[in-house]
Amino acid sequence: MSTAPLRIYHNPSCSKSRSACALIAGNGIAAEVVEYLQTPPSREDLRALLKKLGMKPAELVRQGEAEFKEHYAGRTLTDEEWLDALVAHPILIELPIAVCGDKAVVARPPERVLELL
Repeated sequence: MSTAPLRIYHNPSCSKSRSACALIAGNGIAAEVVEYLQTPPSREDLRALLKKLGMKPAELVRQGEAEFKEHYAGRTLTDEEWLDALVAHPILIELPIAVCGDKAVVARPPERVLELL
């Protein structure tokens, strides 16, 4: 088990996010819970998260959201433009994201958080 603190970017209305939080608590871990819609990650935070995830910004976009369909569907954006979109519309960020030290996972399915414990 890692000794680094665990942080989870969470949306309480998302069942996958609630399940990931429950798995963390069920393993006796007190994680820092960041409700990302109330406290959205900054551009710099997103860059750091993407590096830990080993992902490009476009890979972190929730394409089923109304904001995506209205503003971005069918468009080809650069990494910088996707970062702009994620900062402007944090609802587009795929969640939950769990971070521990220099590693992170998109916890879909929620059991992926166990990779960090």
